Amino acid sequence: MKRTGRMAKPPQSKDEALEALDFIVNVLKEHERDLDKIVGELATVAEQMGNTGELTDKMEKLEEKINSLQKQVTCLISNISSAPAKPNTPSINNIQTIQAATVAPAPPSGNPSVSIRCVQWMDFQALAIGAQTLSFSYKEQEKIIQANAIKGNQLISYNGPTPKFSAVFKAFLAKELGIPKQNIIEGTLSIE
Repeated sequence: MKRTGRMAKPPQSKDEALEALDFIVNVLKEHERDLDKIVGELATVAEQMGNTGELTDKMEKLEEKINSLQKQVTCLISNISSAPAKPNTPSINNIQTIQAATVAPAPPSGNPSVSIRCVQWMDFQALAIGAQTLSFSYKEQEKIIQANAIKGNQLISYNGPTPKFSAVFKAFLAKELGIPKQNIIEGTLSIE
């Protein structure tokens, strides 16, 4: 009797089996290299993610320091503002007087002096309202006025454009800042 059906293939030669094994080993080696490369990239990404976390921590610490400094400045300003006034005569140099002026008491001694340089007139105006003494000088060629005010132990300064006539500006300052005209002098204030 004959059998119908498939006949079994003859067994492969050893060379063919070794070639197949070499092929499989080479493919596995390529996959190993690819996996090593991917693991390296993942390590880099993980490291960068860690650095981002470190940057976030550093930013939070920086924000805390800024908030702390702002609180300290606020406390310093409130301490300076609430310090009792002790009369002390400051050195005032280079004063050009339009008319005789009565100078108010100088800032309290023993407390730190604060110098504030305003870039905007509105800032100067807000800070200098009710100042003890105010001086100003006009630079004709530059068309710039320099104004300095003493308020407590603060020296408040402004440099910028203003009216050309010092008498008009003096009246303007007196009205705007609530300072008697006799306490406003044209010139500069210098505290030593």
